[in-house]
Amino acid sequence: MALLEVQDLSVRFERRDEPPVTVVHDVSFSLEAGGTLGIVGESGSGKSQTVMGLLGLLASHGRATGHARLRGENLLDMKPRALNRIRGDRIAMIFQDPMTSLNPFLTVERQMTEALQLHRRVTRRTARQRAIEALERVRIPDAARRIAMYPHEFSGGMRQRVLIAAALMMEPDVLIADEPTTALDVTVQAQIMALLREMNRERGTAILLITHDMGVVAELCDDVMVMYAGREVEKASARALFEQPLHPYTVGLLGALPRLDAPGGAPLRTIPGNPPMPGNLGPGCAFAPRCAAALERCRTQMPPLESVATPPHTRARACHLPIRHDGALRAAPGVHA
Repeated sequence: MALLEVQDLSVRFERRDEPPVTVVHDVSFSLEAGGTLGIVGESGSGKSQTVMGLLGLLASHGRATGHARLRGENLLDMKPRALNRIRGDRIAMIFQDPMTSLNPFLTVERQMTEALQLHRRVTRRTARQRAIEALERVRIPDAARRIAMYPHEFSGGMRQRVLIAAALMMEPDVLIADEPTTALDVTVQAQIMALLREMNRERGTAILLITHDMGVVAELCDDVMVMYAGREVEKASARALFEQPLHPYTVGLLGALPRLDAPGGAPLRTIPGNPPMPGNLGPGCAFAPRCAAALERCRTQMPPLESVATPPHTRARACHLPIRHDGALRAAPGVHA
């Protein structure tokens, strides 16, 4: 049995005097103990709302449907009190924005030790010592003194490290990291990635990583799910995805990465246009207006997510474009497979 299994997860938001808008459509994935899954896509693709939905952290007008089972228990059916016993303990999250995730009226010590005292029933002194050790692991200098400070006394990067330390010290079964290294410099980013790998390999912590950074995905993730406009468009092992992307959107994301082997002065390729607004989607593939290889039926028929065999890999994609006999995406003008 998978440690975390998500099936047909959808998220919608009610709107006053307007029909509800669905921002996540029937997303499914599973995560084994010790596994790492990266969810990638542009801003607005539904990555964060997917995990907010399965954790019961949506805004008051949001609703998640489907199944999200942690060791067989459906999180979507749980009452708030039962969810509170799981969140921050068996499943922890590193939020993207440290400014809104930390309470400005409470010291860092209070915010870090509260979960330990609640879930582990340890003394305040023990909780404080473990919090200091966690801060030291994420390279907060003079942690024993700084733990008594308030969030506004930390830089943005240090606040992000506080969030990471708070999540790591709970040693959860599943760690969800939403852009965990965005505010960090390259050196600290490498240290945090090393900590995540250590938890993953030594403790068997399953990691669900939400990121724009394909380099981080290549370094940390076993598998990758690419999302666009609230839907899965491609799933594959990280190695297979980087070696041979099978969806034009994935090709575009990888094509926008700087490459050391690119010819001198060669410009970065970009994906033209912008992602669609939720609730403003046509009947066909949402990526069709930005896809240079789009077929006529791409604009009128939604492609289903289907398994694709590209030996030695089995993967899935949602695309009408045919695949060549060698397993590569059949390129059209503007698509560099």
